[in-house]
Amino acid sequence: MRFTDPARRARLARRHGLHPDHRLAGPVEAAAAMVALHATEAASVHLSVAARSDASVDEVDRALYTERTLVKQLAMRRTLWAFPRDALPAVWGSASARVAQQQRSQLERDLVRHGITDDPDGWLDRARRAVLLRLSNGEVLSARQLREDLPELAGRTTALGGSKWQLADLPFAPRVLTWLGAEHLIVRGDNQGHWRLGRPGWTLMESWLGTLPPALPADEGYAELVRRWLRTFGPGTEADLVWWLGSTKTVVRAALTALDAVPVQLDSGATGYSLRGDHEPDYPVGPWAALLPTLDPTLMGWRGRDFYLDAALVPHLFDSNGNGGNTAWLNGRVVGCWVQQPDGVVRVLPALPLDGPAHDLLQYQADRLTSFLDGAVIGNVYASRMMKGEPLP
Repeated sequence: MRFTDPARRARLARRHGLHPDHRLAGPVEAAAAMVALHATEAASVHLSVAARSDASVDEVDRALYTERTLVKQLAMRRTLWAFPRDALPAVWGSASARVAQQQRSQLERDLVRHGITDDPDGWLDRARRAVLLRLSNGEVLSARQLREDLPELAGRTTALGGSKWQLADLPFAPRVLTWLGAEHLIVRGDNQGHWRLGRPGWTLMESWLGTLPPALPADEGYAELVRRWLRTFGPGTEADLVWWLGSTKTVVRAALTALDAVPVQLDSGATGYSLRGDHEPDYPVGPWAALLPTLDPTLMGWRGRDFYLDAALVPHLFDSNGNGGNTAWLNGRVVGCWVQQPDGVVRVLPALPLDGPAHDLLQYQADRLTSFLDGAVIGNVYASRMMKGEPLP
């Protein structure tokens, strides 16, 4: 069976909640529709929800910090995500466990390399016990507070700083907390700053959730993540899944087999996969536009992006490490980016020629996003060349 690029774009419009007729009810529904929302830049969670629903900033904060129906967890590709709670057991047993193992191995090497200890296993075990004991009363503490309270976290490392030639002297403590977070022993709790800034306090995962469900076995966890990915992003290729999961072909192939996924032919000539019973091409949708934030899961959902992104635009919309900046979408394709003026007004920067109706669709979304932001100006660690004002060739 053939699944064309227009059919993939129509499915994206519906299932990602980006078409005006298919908008989602709120933050949890938006995260569930996308498997999870990228949270590396704190504001991206709020902006990804805003692109798909009419939820306010306060509603997103309530889901993250009061109701705790969205939970931040380090997972696929060592990326921080906001997951719906029901996805956590699958993530903990698979992608997060893989990242936790990688983080611990890197810490062990660096502790020895920087002369902190010749017993890295013992050092990390003592640090873990100290952090868990300090947080056992349910407090939410910053990394700085934990570092100051716990001598077990003492030690610094030299790492590359703001430029490739600049070295920075950094404490090990944040890396230990990141590792324990990947282990889902602790979690980024209340944000201790403005919603657009990432200043997390740390607390025990069990305290934060109230109950701690068991992690699924790795194979079951990966199969569940792949099932959710196929429902949102399918049909997609094996290479797409390997990249998105940050895992291996062996893991992906085992999950596809367990799910009895259906192969379909894509316009690129590659073989894509869909869930059984979900492999019929989608019918067209009407015109639509969307403004998506840095690292939005729609932009970052596939490795093969030709069906929605002109390859010539990639250097202008992604940084050298492959992190996508703000993007402007029209009818399922990326047509430029968006930025904010100093007064907070959102402005669309087209990368392709657009007609009047297209400009109107994008301007409506710009006005809508300006209203949502209500004067807050968003900084971007991963700003693209086009966002920085560099001209197209």
